[in-house]
Amino acid sequence: MKSALTGLVLGLACTTGPTAFAAQRVSLINIDGAIGPPTASYISRSIEEARAQNAQCLVIQLNTPGGLLDSTQKIVQSFLGSPVPVVVYVSPTGATATSAGCFITIAATVAAMAPATTIGAAHPVSIGGFPSGGEEKTDQTMKQKLENFSVSYIETIAGKRQRNIEWAKSAVKESASITAEKALQLKVIDLIAADMPDLLQKLNGRVVDGKPLNTAGAKIAEVKMSPAERVFQKLWRPEVMFILMLIAIYGIIGELTTPGAILPGVVGAIALILALYLAAILPVNVTGLVLIGLALMLFIFDVYATTHGVLTVGGVIAFLIGSLMLFNRADPLFRLSLNYIIPATLITAAFFIFVIGKGLRAQLLPVQVGAETLVGKTVTALTPIDSHSGRIFVEGEYWNAVSDIPIEKDAHAEIAAVQGLTVRLKRKDR
Repeated sequence: MKSALTGLVLGLACTTGPTAFAAQRVSLINIDGAIGPPTASYISRSIEEARAQNAQCLVIQLNTPGGLLDSTQKIVQSFLGSPVPVVVYVSPTGATATSAGCFITIAATVAAMAPATTIGAAHPVSIGGFPSGGEEKTDQTMKQKLENFSVSYIETIAGKRQRNIEWAKSAVKESASITAEKALQLKVIDLIAADMPDLLQKLNGRVVDGKPLNTAGAKIAEVKMSPAERVFQKLWRPEVMFILMLIAIYGIIGELTTPGAILPGVVGAIALILALYLAAILPVNVTGLVLIGLALMLFIFDVYATTHGVLTVGGVIAFLIGSLMLFNRADPLFRLSLNYIIPATLITAAFFIFVIGKGLRAQLLPVQVGAETLVGKTVTALTPIDSHSGRIFVEGEYWNAVSDIPIEKDAHAEIAAVQGLTVRLKRKDR
């Protein structure tokens, strides 16, 4: 009996010992697309989740053409302050880490790339991002300031991570771009891995912050985007902002021209708030917005002015140019396609010409129905009419009537005003 108990105790000890612990965990997220506020929020939250799960590291599978400067800075700050090693893996084959992606890769604790991937081209072309950030400045001084800042910023990051500083500076100054193999040779990255299992195998045993990574055979736990992050990742695009702006225009002006409809005003107000939110994030050109506003004014003025469509033609031209200038078309990342601009221009012109134009003109027409249409009509007094009482028959109805000057029965009078259920008359000679 004693030997049986001893065997049971030994068996429990074996199953609860170190060899029975669950496999090590590696957190994984996938960034495929432009870098923006939702991306920065997602990465920051993933770092915290990786820490809470005691993960060996957080692997970020990256494929990006660039993004916004503010978001890139937040991501870099998250990396440098992360309690968990962050591995940026430029993957799959054919992926790129250009522009903002170059800064993010260099800032990683461990930088890795798949074969046949590229990194570089980090020269900023505007104030808001890499290279897509904001309103383009023709002033050479501002461009030089932005370039100097970007050079010093990537130099600091590369120095912190002990990577090739000279090449990092050339990526900003000269838009240098290299393959994964060349990046490994120049010590821009730490390793090349064919796929995720190969990456985990090569990370295994690598000492990070004095502690070796234990990733061989580790369990991969993917951190998903939250619903809110997923929605905003879809929303913060130039075409979405453009469509929201059009909905706001149609809804609010539709409500103003047809008071009481309510629904157009509510939808327009919601769209306006969302469009303003995106305008604060996306690199919007103020001149483009001003031209679109001018186009709307020209459309409305043409309703009241007899210009034979001259103002409408001017409005169409202003709207088209404003839409083209709304975002930086030189940058494919935030380029608003002509497939959106041309139909939007035609629909907006038609909206103001046929819908709003007809509505406003209808409001300017004389009243066609109701008590107000009685004013000016000639009637015959059915009874003597004075300032206190009297009766007339008009438009198939009997009305109470009063007059400051007495009117005899069967005399003709003209309706001067309608006051509730009583009409005020003025004498009219035959």
